[in-house]
Order: sequence, then C-alpha cells, then structure tokens
Amino acid sequence: MTTASTTSTGAAPVRAGRSLAARVAARAGGGAMRVFLVLVGLFWLMPTVGLLLSSLRGADDIAADGWWKVFAAPSQITFDNYARLLDNSTITHSVLNTILITVPATVLVVVLGSLAGYAFAWMDFPGRDWWFLVVVGLLVVPVQVALVPVSKLFGAIGIFETTFGVVLFHTAFGLPFAIFLLRNFFAEIPRELLEAARLDGAGEIRLFTRVVMPLGGPAIASLGIFQFLWVWNDMLVALIFADSGSPPITVALQQQVRQFGNNIDVLAPGAFVSMVIPLAVFFAFQRQFVSGVMAGAVK
Repeated sequence: MTTASTTSTGAAPVRAGRSLAARVAARAGGGAMRVFLVLVGLFWLMPTVGLLLSSLRGADDIAADGWWKVFAAPSQITFDNYARLLDNSTITHSVLNTILITVPATVLVVVLGSLAGYAFAWMDFPGRDWWFLVVVGLLVVPVQVALVPVSKLFGAIGIFETTFGVVLFHTAFGLPFAIFLLRNFFAEIPRELLEAARLDGAGEIRLFTRVVMPLGGPAIASLGIFQFLWVWNDMLVALIFADSGSPPITVALQQQVRQFGNNIDVLAPGAFVSMVIPLAVFFAFQRQFVSGVMAGAVK
C-alpha cells in the first residue's frame, strides 16, 4: 500500500509538471505562430503598399529613389497623379469596360453553374454521370488551346472584338469549374432535407431557390470571388477578343506602357485602382469565402 501510494504520489507531480510544460510550450508555439503569420501577411502586403505610395509620389521622386523614401520625406505625397488619371479618358473608360465584362461573366457563371450543379447532384436524367465526366474533362483544357478556333468562330458569327464575345469566352471557360465545385457541394446536402421539402409540395424550382441556394451560399460566394478575380485580372483573353478601341483596364495599362513608356505617374495610380477593386470585393465577401472553404474541409 505504501509503495503504491508513494508511486502514485510521486507520479502526480511528474504528470502535473509535464502538463504545465505542455501548456507553456503550447502558448509559446501559438504566440510564435501568430508572429510568423503577421510577418507573412506584411510581406505579402508590401507590394500593395509600395504601389500605393508610388502612386502618391511625383514622377521625379519616383525616378530618383524607391517608394520607401516617402517615410523620410512625407512631403512627397501628392494626389496630382490621381487627378491626371481621372483626366486620362483611356484609363477611366477601361475601368468601366472591365466592369461591363467582369460582372456579367461572374453572374452568368454563378447562375448557370448553380443550376447545372443542382441538376447533376439531385436530378436523374439519361447519361448524367457521363455528362459530368465530360465536364470534369473540360477542366484540363487550357485556355491557349481554344484561342485560335474560338477566334475564327467569333469572327464568323460577328462577335469578335466585342464585349459580348469576351463575356461569352469567360463564361464558357468558367462553367466547368463552377459545375464541378457546386455539384460536389450540393451533393453533400442531406437527402432527407430535400425529401421533406418535396413532401411539403415543393417543386424543383422552389426546392432549388428555397433550400439548395441558401445552404450553398458559402460555396456560391467562393465561386463568385474566384470568377470575379480571374476575369478582372485577365489580360490574355482581353488582349485577343476585346475591342481595341475600348479595352479593359489590363490591356489599357499595357497600351500606356507601349505608347509612353515612362509615364509611371499615370501607370502607378492606374495599377493601384485595378488592384484595389478586386481587393474590396474579396474583403466584402471574406466571411462567406472562409465559410465555404471551411465547410468543404469539414465535409
């Protein structure tokens, strides 16, 4: 009894000591991880901050030294670059053209992808699985392969170098991923929930709008963010299919470099404007994006 008591009594401090050490190590590890993540975040934000500060400096100051010199000479900050940017009709019109391309391409992909994803997940029709395999196969088709044949097709039907043609191209190449993503997400919805809605008299349209869409909100928001960022930042498709007289922002900035070469006082604020809009969209839907990612991870 004495030995057992001594052993148990002696083991208790050991276990307590280990538990305390584990807690200290865990707290130290958590603090170190937070510091590391903050440093990584600051590192990734550095180009954005540098571009912002460059857009607030004059052309002579930009040519003389780096953007970090603004901390030693705050008087370099000026908004004249943005005033000249607003007077540059090519840049201002290109922002509007980019919106006219990005918003329809994003909305069409989200709507059509949601409908097709629901159909592949919960509706029975001939060849459903084979058609879904075709969709999965389209995911591996690179955009570059389709540039020449699609250009000939658009030229034959009269939509080459039009905004509609760019929207159609982005929609076609965004749908395979949208259908694949939303089909897999919708398929995780409990069957009992859909059957209960059907027993209550809900048809397919009401079932889709009242049950599936609210539950799939995080995945749909994630898809919308991905599609918006991809279309907004695209340059290859816009350079080939967009109207050269009314290009989107990426092509307009490239043309400014080609024409003037050293007009950094216009290019810097223009590049920052083209960056800040998708950043604003991402942070506006950040909560839904994280919810969609975490929901997919848990499932």
